[in-house]
Amino acid sequence: MDALRPPITAGFVSRSLLFLGVSVLSGVLVAGLALPLLGSVGLVARESSEGFENLPAELETPPLPQRSRILASDGSLIATFFYENRAEVPLAEVAPVMRQAVVAIEDSRFYEHGGIDLRGTVRAFINNQSGDDVQGGSTLTQQYVKQVLLESAQSLKDDKARIAAQRSATEQSYGRKLRELRYAVTLEERFGKNEILERYLNIAYFGAGAYGVEAAARHYFSKSSSKLTLAESALLAGIVQQPTAYDPTRDPAAALARRNVVLDRMADVGYATPEEIAKARASKIALKVPKNVGNGCNMSRVPFFCDYVLNTILNDPAFGKEREERLRLLLRGGLTIRTTLNGKMQRAAQRALRDHVDKTDKVASAVVSVEPGSGQIKAMAVSRDFGDGRNQIKFNPATDKAYGGSNGFQAGSAFKPFVAAAALEKGYPFDYRIHSPYQKVIGDVKACSGTLTDEWDPFNETSSENGNYTLETGMEGSINTYFAQLEERVGVCRPATIARAMGMTRADGEPLQQIKSFVLGTNEVSPLSMAEAYATFAARGTHCNSIAISRVVDPGGRSLAVPRADCKQVIDEDIADGVNALLQEVIRDGTGQRAAIDRPAAGKTGTTNRRVSVWFVGYTPELATAVWAGNPSPPKNGYPLQNRTIGGVFYSSICGGCLPGPIWAQTMTDALDGVEASDFTDPPAKVRLGDATRMPSVSGRSVEQARALLRSFDVDVQVSGDRVFASYADEGEVAYSSPGSGSRVYPGQTVTLYISQGPRPEPERTKPEETKKPDPNCDKPKKRDCD
Repeated sequence: MDALRPPITAGFVSRSLLFLGVSVLSGVLVAGLALPLLGSVGLVARESSEGFENLPAELETPPLPQRSRILASDGSLIATFFYENRAEVPLAEVAPVMRQAVVAIEDSRFYEHGGIDLRGTVRAFINNQSGDDVQGGSTLTQQYVKQVLLESAQSLKDDKARIAAQRSATEQSYGRKLRELRYAVTLEERFGKNEILERYLNIAYFGAGAYGVEAAARHYFSKSSSKLTLAESALLAGIVQQPTAYDPTRDPAAALARRNVVLDRMADVGYATPEEIAKARASKIALKVPKNVGNGCNMSRVPFFCDYVLNTILNDPAFGKEREERLRLLLRGGLTIRTTLNGKMQRAAQRALRDHVDKTDKVASAVVSVEPGSGQIKAMAVSRDFGDGRNQIKFNPATDKAYGGSNGFQAGSAFKPFVAAAALEKGYPFDYRIHSPYQKVIGDVKACSGTLTDEWDPFNETSSENGNYTLETGMEGSINTYFAQLEERVGVCRPATIARAMGMTRADGEPLQQIKSFVLGTNEVSPLSMAEAYATFAARGTHCNSIAISRVVDPGGRSLAVPRADCKQVIDEDIADGVNALLQEVIRDGTGQRAAIDRPAAGKTGTTNRRVSVWFVGYTPELATAVWAGNPSPPKNGYPLQNRTIGGVFYSSICGGCLPGPIWAQTMTDALDGVEASDFTDPPAKVRLGDATRMPSVSGRSVEQARALLRSFDVDVQVSGDRVFASYADEGEVAYSSPGSGSRVYPGQTVTLYISQGPRPEPERTKPEETKKPDPNCDKPKKRDCD
């Protein structure tokens, strides 16, 4: 130990006296405060003692910033968020050899002094007189004080106050050192040595963003601090003095040399035998830095889901009144955030994307899986990498803009089931027939805010789609003009209301647009919204908000409020069963046959105009999954999916069934492997057959009388502008209706009244033409000028 004591020379005595003079002039007295040497010399005055005693003594110790962890449902790590990468641990969970290494190199007399080590203080003062900087000699307790002051400064929200506090905590002055001494003495009086050591080990910076011994052990060696060896402990203890210079990931040689210094010091103070030290010195540095560990989502194995969780926290007032407050909680609060992500289902989605879409393709794809009846997001994957580089995307195409997503993508025919649900509610049967030509002009359509009167003439996929279709065959073939006319009959208000109740929102946060083309999916939405809505069908009309977080716990074990699924019935079970039956036929015999899997499944394709976006959204009773494909950042003129090579496969024309369909099938097959298959519930006869009534005769009635009669049938009545002749109805009365008397009509159906203009008038009689007498001369055989 004497080897550490500076030699006593004339210069030493001179500088010591200078130090004492400076102390007295500063109003500092250290008598009775573990400085017996100075007290015995008698150089302390009462006034100086009172000045020192008047310095602040109680050190406010705010909670240390701790890293927050995001976990999958099985507890595996998804990502960490931190201002300082720290995980507090009690001293008992730190390997004894690690405690000894820190004490040996930082303050070998730690268990002997009372917070101020006179020997070290005087030595530092001597060094400071010959150098440019004010230096340490600090005990572990003084070093802890300095770190607490810095942490207190960092915790201040006001920028000016924070900068001033940081400057005060780091200024090179004796005043700062004296404040630290005063705090250190008080801490030594309040706490035991082991508690101070525990606090120091949890606050110290070990380089590479690791704060505290636990984070350091996990960063450099992928193990808990309780498992550290002698060589590993010496390496970590050596870093603290100069965390950047001795970082073994940056300068292994410097770190190795410093480690050996620590080992030698441990030998000097008797913390290890010569044999143990020699073995440790002979060992190489064996780092085991974990992969994919960083601050935030960039290094996560599921970056898009991670980013969605991050934005969920930043958007939710449960985590703080203001967004900045929520971010501070995440970065400093040491939260453990358990999510709903299912590793097996996530891997299934990622494999399916990898097998069908390359990361470098201009076309990207996203997959989202939601559990019916709980709203839990089980998978969220994107074919691209997360980031700002080439072929990467920083936004999340799987979700809405408010959650780090985009403004959404048109869903195409995937919106048709909402209109079908409204029709089934109205009593329309599966075999409700409408003549659906290749192109059709659509008349007025009722919306919640009024009647839509704009011109719209949608057309089908091919000219061959021209004929009579039912609700069932129209859904199988995804016949546009059938569903446009069906919407014309049931209106757009109820389908939009159903869609909203099932979780459908525009990705830009605006309400769903109630326009005539609603049925063909012109609203821009996200895959998450589509999966959530279709999960409602799968759950027989029970809607649950999509949730990604199941539980949040703070470092003290207290549970925080999390977003709730808030499950409730939004459409009748029988109606949902009817839609499920219709959508099962889409996979069996319709446009979704390439999405067929070996278990009961239902779904719908979606293809937009010019094939800019293509979809397949489907479900089993156990899982709902939405698959979207398109260019996530298309040029202004769009990016039609025609004559494109995707995943090494050339497509002349991409449709919802031919790319998203197979991705969906592979995802669902792998995700549900080992899960027992369930059947859908068959819809009752009243849903399949509808709730039709026979149209009464309205001929010969006034328009008012006809309207009153038909009001009880809950049909919409319109009057044709074309007048017709009818002998059985006076002028101005109803001649007939369409549908006609005796036809089946359904609630919400439009009935057109044709008005009589009376009997057809009798045609005028004309006089018979006089018979022209023959010219007798024409009988003459030689006459050639007859008519």
